Amino acid sequence: MPQHLPSDSVGLVTPQTHHFPESLHLACGRTLPGFDLVYETYGRLNASASNAILVCHALSGHHHAAGYHSMDDSKPGWWDGYIGPGKVIDTNRFFVVSLNNLGGCHGSTGPVSINPDTGKVWGADFPWLRVRDWVHSQACLADLLGIKQWAAVIGGSLGGMQAMRWALEYPERVRHCVVIASAMKLTAQNIAFNETARRAIISDPNFHDGNYLAHHTSPKQGLALARMVGHITYLSDDGMGEKFGRELRRGSFVLGSEELVEFQIESYLRYQGDTFSDSFDANTYILMTRALDYFDLGREYGDDPVQAFGLAQCPFLVVSFSSDWRFSPARSREIVDALLAAGKPVTYAEIESNHGHDAFLVPNERYEQVFSRYLQAIEV
Repeated sequence: MPQHLPSDSVGLVTPQTHHFPESLHLACGRTLPGFDLVYETYGRLNASASNAILVCHALSGHHHAAGYHSMDDSKPGWWDGYIGPGKVIDTNRFFVVSLNNLGGCHGSTGPVSINPDTGKVWGADFPWLRVRDWVHSQACLADLLGIKQWAAVIGGSLGGMQAMRWALEYPERVRHCVVIASAMKLTAQNIAFNETARRAIISDPNFHDGNYLAHHTSPKQGLALARMVGHITYLSDDGMGEKFGRELRRGSFVLGSEELVEFQIESYLRYQGDTFSDSFDANTYILMTRALDYFDLGREYGDDPVQAFGLAQCPFLVVSFSSDWRFSPARSREIVDALLAAGKPVTYAEIESNHGHDAFLVPNERYEQVFSRYLQAIEV
């Protein structure tokens, strides 16, 4: 826990919850009868409400992007290295909004919430969501906060998909779009990884067709395994080799030894899986990965992303990372090529990193310089 808060921290923050009583018509054809969104804000909204930035989270993210909830917190929000006074997303200039998406399990309406029509937990009956549903709900939050236009919408991975969808669904409400380590649609390999992770959850005997809460249990083993599979794909071979190599946690290869050998990487992955399964909901994981699979920027535009991006009215910053094989630089270059063909202003940077897909979350000098200078040029 911090003895004192760092000078470049947004400090102690308190999540806020707002209930939206209006129904939300979803892309799947169903209607959500009102919903809650949990969000945090950092910095101050200026008089003209022109300095607001929306941060869209990735698969396992949530509203707590920066700062601390209490002095007892062991670590800050998931993007604290990039949000704060004088940091890349400078809260001395910008008013930053970060929320837990619909379908989440950190306070916003999702599978663990109560279905008002039945009085019971939604569970497996919670409707399937698409990225556009998150964007529409985020627009409701922007209206609540008095934000008619975002200075920028920023997101990494699944968050980058939301940022792009914002530029198409509400082009007049986005001045800049920042897309980090993302893609216009998933590759078959990515979909395969997601299905493998979902199958691990569904195969857990405690899954009960998604109604595990009604049985007072949870498919923790399956969810832990799903997280382990996902975590492997977020890292790079070089990154894992540098961090763990073939180091042993216990046991040895001495001839005649019967003690079971355990590698450090095995222990690390089990820890990640167990920790995740204690804090995340299995139905939410399935829902979020489905939303990833279904996302296809050009589907409703004749399968033509150039036509899709023709609706956008803002400049773009697109960033990729050299060792990211889950959302490779080639996928980001496809975004850039489509934007250029659509005649849209775009800045592109491929950042050298050995951290794989997780690179957008960790410190990197060149990444910070590119990102920071782009945001510094935004007039507020």
